[in-house]
Amino acid sequence: MSLYLLPLAALALVTALWAPRVLTRSPWPTREPVLGLWAWQCLTATALLCCLCALLLSAAPVIETARAWPTGPGSPAVTAAWDLAFAHPWATAFALLLTAGAVWTAVSLSRELFHAFRHRSARLAYLRERAPDLPGTLPAARGPVLVLEDEYPDAWLTPSFPPQLVLTTGALRKLTAEQIEAVLTHELVHARAHHHWLLHLSTALATGFPRIPLFAHFCDQTHRLVELAADDTASRRCGHRTTALALIELNQHRGVLTCATTRPLLHQRVDRLLQPPARLSFPRKAVVSLYTGVAPLLPPLLALPAVAHILR
Repeated sequence: MSLYLLPLAALALVTALWAPRVLTRSPWPTREPVLGLWAWQCLTATALLCCLCALLLSAAPVIETARAWPTGPGSPAVTAAWDLAFAHPWATAFALLLTAGAVWTAVSLSRELFHAFRHRSARLAYLRERAPDLPGTLPAARGPVLVLEDEYPDAWLTPSFPPQLVLTTGALRKLTAEQIEAVLTHELVHARAHHHWLLHLSTALATGFPRIPLFAHFCDQTHRLVELAADDTASRRCGHRTTALALIELNQHRGVLTCATTRPLLHQRVDRLLQPPARLSFPRKAVVSLYTGVAPLLPPLLALPAVAHILR
């Protein structure tokens, strides 16, 4: 099985160490954020599938032993299986390491989802407190957009069922009708594309494995690209200048226009909206989509002959 583990290990190392550096230095994800999100998801899926296939292959001695055990503890099949296991002790250690990694991945995902659901429950409780339900004889207090009394202009999306868009009265007083439409369009893109699930996944992997460059870059780039993708949709519908002005008005009290801002992404988003980058041509987008989409298929293809031998 070592002949099949080596290509998987090499592919995992390239995907986890070299590919993220190349992708972060490339300018095209900023020009095509949706395609950039697709590329990062494909790279992450490739690394995870490499580990999964390697786990299956390194556990081959255990699988052989389990399959041969019904024939009797002292049967030749069991003896041969135990010989196979002792002949490759490094494979057993590698399988244990990958199993621990898989368990820790599940723990990290569960922990992130728990915190996300708790945060969402707290946010919904806050909204219920600030905007209580009206009596049954009156019209419903809430709808797709909920307005809260607050002097600061703000808008956000609470990922519930259905998603709840929230605007403050400060935003209504400060923004024009076109700018409010741009803000709502931006938030609806997050809801329809389920960006919150992608953010939870990237955050869980980055916090669970902080020393792996792929997961750290995946988290950072996902938080950046989802905002750029939503900005693009809002600017196509409402105009680049309108969307940029809405972003400035909502964040001016946070220092988005100052050089000492602690939110550099806001500054980058405003600059990008005021000076939109050139989009990729359709042939180039097709080539990038094809190459990145093929990457997750490589680990199963590399492991397929060995898996067929194990299951035979």
